[in-house]
Amino acid sequence: MATTVVPTIDPVEARLLERQSTIRKLFFRDLEIQAHIGINDSEQGQSQNVLVNITLYMAPGERPQRDSIREVFNYDQVRDALHRLIDGRHINLQETLVEEIADMCFGFDAVVAVRVSSEKTDVYDDCAGVGSEVVRLREE
Repeated sequence: MATTVVPTIDPVEARLLERQSTIRKLFFRDLEIQAHIGINDSEQGQSQNVLVNITLYMAPGERPQRDSIREVFNYDQVRDALHRLIDGRHINLQETLVEEIADMCFGFDAVVAVRVSSEKTDVYDDCAGVGSEVVRLREE
């Protein structure tokens, strides 16, 4: 008997597709940062390896016609802002980190929704990482 594979759609994408016919996404996959993060005594005063994943759901725009950066959102802005956000400070919770990154992303008018996760990779020997994720849509 043949098996039919039903594709799953991201619920954020489904919601956005109710509003518009096209979704553009930009993403950072496993962006490795060194962050001062954690509440345990062993995490104070030192940085840890953290993987950050960000998916930006962008307001619909016209397709690039001239293959020029001026026609699209420059994702360097997000990476640079992330490094400014964490530079020189201690954050206790990953939940705080992902919420602040989401807030930062909504500082860009073209962002209509965002998915942000962080993952500390050196916490436990028996798993690849532990983390937190937030998904938000901009209010209409």
